[in-house]
Amino acid sequence: MVPDISIGSRTYGLLNYLYGPGRRDEHTDPHLVAAWIPELAPDPGRDPAATLKQLTDRLDLPVLALPKNRRPARHVWHCSVRTAPGDRHLTDAEWAEAARRIVHVTGIAEDGDDKACRWVAVRHADDHIHLVATLVREDGRRPRRHQDGIRAQSECRKVEAEFGLQILNGGDRTAAQRPTSAERSKAERVGRTETPRETLRESVRQAVAGAADEDEFFRRLAEAGLRVNRRLAPSGDTLGYKVALPGDRNREGDPIWFAGSKLAPDLSLPKIRQRFDAGPLSDEHEHTSQPGEPLSCPAHARREAAHVVERAATVLGGDDDKGAAAQLVGMGELLDAVAQTSPASTRKELGEAARAFERATRSHIRAERADNRAVRSAARGIVRAGNALGKGEDGGATAMLLSTMVLVAIAAARWHSARGHAQQAAASQLAVQHLRAAYRAAATVPMNAMREHGRRLPEPTRRRYTGTITTTLPDQADRIRREPGWDALAATLDEAKRAGHDPDALLKEAIEWRELDTADRVTDVLVWRLRRLGKLPAAVTPPGARDARTTPPAEVRSVRPTPNVPPTRAAQPDPRTRPPRR
Repeated sequence: MVPDISIGSRTYGLLNYLYGPGRRDEHTDPHLVAAWIPELAPDPGRDPAATLKQLTDRLDLPVLALPKNRRPARHVWHCSVRTAPGDRHLTDAEWAEAARRIVHVTGIAEDGDDKACRWVAVRHADDHIHLVATLVREDGRRPRRHQDGIRAQSECRKVEAEFGLQILNGGDRTAAQRPTSAERSKAERVGRTETPRETLRESVRQAVAGAADEDEFFRRLAEAGLRVNRRLAPSGDTLGYKVALPGDRNREGDPIWFAGSKLAPDLSLPKIRQRFDAGPLSDEHEHTSQPGEPLSCPAHARREAAHVVERAATVLGGDDDKGAAAQLVGMGELLDAVAQTSPASTRKELGEAARAFERATRSHIRAERADNRAVRSAARGIVRAGNALGKGEDGGATAMLLSTMVLVAIAAARWHSARGHAQQAAASQLAVQHLRAAYRAAATVPMNAMREHGRRLPEPTRRRYTGTITTTLPDQADRIRREPGWDALAATLDEAKRAGHDPDALLKEAIEWRELDTADRVTDVLVWRLRRLGKLPAAVTPPGARDARTTPPAEVRSVRPTPNVPPTRAAQPDPRTRPPRR
């Protein structure tokens, strides 16, 4: 059961919606299942003589009894309670019991308190009810509802156990604030697929990803087309900030602002500054290509990031909790950086992975003093390198990085599970699913090219590498030879030999680097490890093009932006439609 609490100002407006047809005629048979005193609560759904105004007046009576200057401006408490998909449908009597228990634990109407707030529970669907209360008690005082959301969640876990429902994960107050029902309704009316709060949260996360300092962070927000309002001290120092989407206005025509802390707990300015205070980031992205490696700044940035991700996975497997928490924050930035610079074939899945993993970056284990500069520098390198292509060295390097990021997301799920962080562990597992889907899309072209190369190898050469696998991995040799990536692995071992490596020794090093038990496809993992260790190209070049592959293209990407000349972009209604930062 999922409780969702919000506060409003119009009792009649909320009841009119609950008893109405809904936005898509989804409300059926709206009626009361419980109330503060059932005999005093008229039910417009079942009593033809009852009206919404009568029910509103009864609920609002304690509020209207106060002098106007003492009436709270926002006096309507609303809590929807929904069962999980797949749960059985509760009876009206069961929903009534759940409603009474929730208003009791939240302080709205404790059992035996005849001066408590007035409330009703409306049911208009099989899987949920709506609790509506007015936040003035019969004695004119306000209810004590401190942490009502946490208490409601805790009680729902007990109800689930007693009613035989799915036991959902409990919250720990580290989640981002969810959009209100009013925000969701407005987004539907204007044709948005998500609310401004969600769009702004993602845009601010992407602006933080790899930013070196506060000035760069605010510059990125402006480049993204957001409205930015800084709160300044008399000294001119920035105390806080808030952002708004262009065109998102209230009834008075003013921009609808969201402070960073209202988007997510870790997006307040003090929390963002803690990331910057860890130390300067590496800003070196120029590199010398390996022999035969095409010049590609996005590919190089991704290859460098893969090494950093491996080290992050090692930290997550250790005992340094603060260090692990810091690596998770950095990994969230890295995933945001990859998502916003990825080709179209993987962008959707990577965006979903970044949104899921965001929840995994926050827990009550504090990481302020831990060092995650390496992973944040990797995120910075990817953002500054710009968009990666979905083919060639860019495509192969993207697949190489994603293969490694799957590993660290699995490590994150294990780390959170071991510490009882149920929400974060579930978020990590969801990120694993999206990362694997993105990897499969990114790896299709380079792995097909490697498989084709492997099939063309002379049979004696293929038998030699079959022996290498059998000797090095005797327990998994049969499985590896049956996997689709076996030919790509043979091709990679052959490339390593032609590059001057000992294939047997290099394969042994790749196997010992990290465990293979969590690998979806062992051959794929080994292919990318061998290519990283042996500094082999991430993409196989067709034979006819090998002589020309060291010749740079006519138009080469710039390695870094021109100093002191920030790029200019027109404001966009949706910041994520902008081209990537270079």
